[in-house]
Amino acid sequence: MIRMAQLDDVAAMLEIYAPFVKNTAVTFEVEVPSLPMFQQRIQHIQEQAPCLVWDQDGEILGYAYAGPHRERAAYQWVRELSLYIHAKARSKKYGTALYTSLTELLRCQNYRTVLAGITLPNIPSVHFLERLGFYPVGVYDNVGFKNGKTYRVGWWQLPLQDPKQPARPIRSIQEVLQSPEGQRALKRGEGHILT
Repeated sequence: MIRMAQLDDVAAMLEIYAPFVKNTAVTFEVEVPSLPMFQQRIQHIQEQAPCLVWDQDGEILGYAYAGPHRERAAYQWVRELSLYIHAKARSKKYGTALYTSLTELLRCQNYRTVLAGITLPNIPSVHFLERLGFYPVGVYDNVGFKNGKTYRVGWWQLPLQDPKQPARPIRSIQEVLQSPEGQRALKRGEGHILT
């Protein structure tokens, strides 16, 4: 099931994340964070937006969160999405499920736009985002250097609200989750899972 991440989940989340740090350029982090640092990161995110896990009978198989994009006040309606799936669970559509619930919750909170960055080349991730309705908006050339190689980062965007309408105040994630609308949004992604 999809649910909000809890403090007890963070060690399993870090276990999923660590191979991406050590072995790939999916993340530009070069050292695996300590458990206390990672706990603090997740708590900070959840003060403003969701961090969701896929819990399969008590085992965390993936997680997704909506971190801030930039600090300036006018960016407050934008979130930047991240997704990490356990190696043994990558063909079950957990990513689709988590992103579906995540974007629906963000829509309920009145966020207007979500962004996702992809280290290029990465055709599967591009196809994944575009299947979900994201569209490309630009590429940063030679912005990351990791494992002896320079990387490009492509950016994809998904609107959550009508851009012609005025921005509404951001609702807290706690308030949204206490509503029937928020509970429906949280569970919306579960129908995508392949059994």
